[in-house]
Amino acid sequence: MNGASGRRVLVLNGPNLGRLGSREPDVYGSTSYEGLVEACTALGTELGFAVEVRETNDEGELVRWLHEAADGALPVVINPGAFTHYSYAMRDAAAQRTAPLIEVHISNPYAREEFRHTSVIAAVASGTVAGFGIGSYRLALRALAEELGG
Repeated sequence: MNGASGRRVLVLNGPNLGRLGSREPDVYGSTSYEGLVEACTALGTELGFAVEVRETNDEGELVRWLHEAADGALPVVINPGAFTHYSYAMRDAAAQRTAPLIEVHISNPYAREEFRHTSVIAAVASGTVAGFGIGSYRLALRALAEELGG
């Protein structure tokens, strides 16, 4: 499923992100998950990307999506959610990347509980964008366009 013409990009979201808009709006804002999808696909089109936004609460599914990206040399923007802090399986899958991979977070993990200060993904990512709300995804997509020479 390519959607708009352009380079295919996966925007992958981990646990609880499908609950945006209702989940802790003081931390994650009031934009719904549907609003996130619309923002990512609209900016993607502007940047010449065919953006596919996905969300799962299943660690194995996220790992399979990272394998798909590695096998297809697909750039990735990923918000691993809670998996950020402890999923070595996801870290190992992300390390197999064959295209840029940018980690994003809606909130600033360093301004929150101490367990959120560690990311096992960051060391294998091209970069990390955090703390700008839904804007973190926009910044990541723009950084991806830069990385890809667009």
